[in-house]
Amino acid sequence: MSPDTRNEPRRRPSPGAQFVDLLLIQLSNFRWSWRGMVVSGMAVPLMSIVALGVLSRPWGQDYLVYVLAGSVVLSLMFQTLNNVASNFAFMRAMGTLDFLATLPVHRHVLILATVLAFFLLSIPSILVTVAAGALFLGVPLRVSPLALVVFPLCATPLAGLGALLGILARNIEEAGSMTLLVTIALLFLGPVMLPPSTIPDWLLATSHVSPASYAASAIRQVVFGPVTGRLWIDIGALVALSCATLCLAGRRVRWRER
Repeated sequence: MSPDTRNEPRRRPSPGAQFVDLLLIQLSNFRWSWRGMVVSGMAVPLMSIVALGVLSRPWGQDYLVYVLAGSVVLSLMFQTLNNVASNFAFMRAMGTLDFLATLPVHRHVLILATVLAFFLLSIPSILVTVAAGALFLGVPLRVSPLALVVFPLCATPLAGLGALLGILARNIEEAGSMTLLVTIALLFLGPVMLPPSTIPDWLLATSHVSPASYAASAIRQVVFGPVTGRLWIDIGALVALSCATLCLAGRRVRWRER
């Protein structure tokens, strides 16, 4: 190698290469524990389906659809919001973020790769929750091809919020407490698990800023039908909330980019 070659600065890998490498790193980190994550992502949603489903049966199928769609959103919260928050809190506590900041890696690429990794790990839980919930409640499925777009969009703002909470938390325990509080709040801020007619007007007003409300509405349409013009409002809101949460999380990461 010539002296001129040795003195040349190393080029930063392309964003696509960074993304693939970080995605594989995150997936490999959980190759031993993904089974436990799948079980934990199904347990609480399935219990909510059984409990609320029994109470909602006398009110008809519309109530049961809200229960099942809300339980799917709950599964997304456990698998994306909670797990992403815990992961970022762990990386911050262990110094992993400081280490990654020394590499030719962009912080927003790290966040996007982490979000996608946990969404991929959540797919088994989502499928089991939908199938088992529909079987138990007797709700027919009318899955639209748009579900392939809607489900990732539903997970992204929740995962972005989880990344933000994990970065802001002072330790792993605080991140767990914060995500539990946010999960409970999002379930009650709007018609997520219950129809709008059962919710006070002031709670319906708060649903306009809740990603869980838009996610539940979109899931009801693409999984149980029918798909209406409201879906495009939900998609637009989910895209906007995804950009907002991911940008805020990226700004809060301490990074030394070159």
